[in-house]
Amino acid sequence: MNATFVPPEQHLPVDPMLPHPAVIRGIKTEAHGISTFWMSLEDPQYAAQYRFQPGQFNMLYLPGFGEVAISLSSDPEKMELIGHTVRYAGSVTRGIARLKAGDRIGVRGPYGSAWPMDKAAAKNLILVTGGIGLAPLRPTLYSILRHREQYGRVVLLYGARTPADLLYTDEFDLYQKGQIEVHVTVDRADENWKGLVGVVPQLFYRIRMDHKNTLVFSCGPEIMMRFVIYEALARRIPRDAIYLSMERNMKCAVGFCGHCQFGPNFICKQGPVLNFAAVEPFFGKEDF
Repeated sequence: MNATFVPPEQHLPVDPMLPHPAVIRGIKTEAHGISTFWMSLEDPQYAAQYRFQPGQFNMLYLPGFGEVAISLSSDPEKMELIGHTVRYAGSVTRGIARLKAGDRIGVRGPYGSAWPMDKAAAKNLILVTGGIGLAPLRPTLYSILRHREQYGRVVLLYGARTPADLLYTDEFDLYQKGQIEVHVTVDRADENWKGLVGVVPQLFYRIRMDHKNTLVFSCGPEIMMRFVIYEALARRIPRDAIYLSMERNMKCAVGFCGHCQFGPNFICKQGPVLNFAAVEPFFGKEDF
């Protein structure tokens, strides 16, 4: 597919609705229907000032298809290539699936709140995620590895439906070499799977943490995060020490359209990373 994205004649960095051209440099299949797209920003001015924090997202624009919010899944300290792990689930993402290396795509961002890495300093961290929810946490893992001495014990609890659905498995050894404990489970095993079978929240039973000095970061299906919260609270981890990355239908990314409203918050602005203590009255309720 040769989708053409024409760079704007004028650079308007203050315009939050303006997409900038990026070139697809590489595509890696992560699982069935999920790939990571590695891209570089073409506009030198935009590229020079572009920075993102773990947990933030970009809006990816494909001419003729529209825009979609995709979390950044690359190293936040390596700006020469930025990565987005995309699940092909709608018209825009299926259009992105047809792109090849050398094609162009529009990028605007980054948007949203980030994982509170400053509050995590000197603390223990439990990163709990399922399926493609590992993508928004991957930049956090890179940051921890780069500055490992700044954190206490770090544990990754990760699961997927089947072994074939697990992401970034080639990086698990890297995490463990960096003193990040990795516990992996699947809902349904195959004949080759030698690991754990069960849902992600059950992995809490494999670890013990000092509840007074621990933060929990969680991203995944809301039903999974409900039980993550339950397990964390059962271990006396405070509500304000639990952070969630929420997913909603984001259209504008700047709080104009209201599609992503969650209680009094807009996920595109106050989120996607939110503190559980702040959203507890709305979490898990319909129409919020």
